[in-house]
Amino acid sequence: MSKVCQVTGKKPRKGRTYATRGIAKKKKGIGLNITGKTKRRFLPNLFKKRFWFSEENRFVTLKLTPAAMKIIDKIGLAKVIKNMRKDGKKI
Repeated sequence: MSKVCQVTGKKPRKGRTYATRGIAKKKKGIGLNITGKTKRRFLPNLFKKRFWFSEENRFVTLKLTPAAMKIIDKIGLAKVIKNMRKDGKKI
């Protein structure tokens, strides 16, 4: 399965890590230099969460980020699932 939140659509982003060398100027050095750049991915904080969906009398398993869990707490599971189905997502 892909690493995408089913509610918010958050997915991995690209980025870099920098290797630095030297002593900082505030510590009486000549400054920090970047000696290497490595590509990396920033992954979303995903959880597999099971919710009881009382309208259909069944459990629903969703892959969510904490932001999506807050959305479900705020507006309710029924509205979230209704919006997801309107967008064409299968649940």
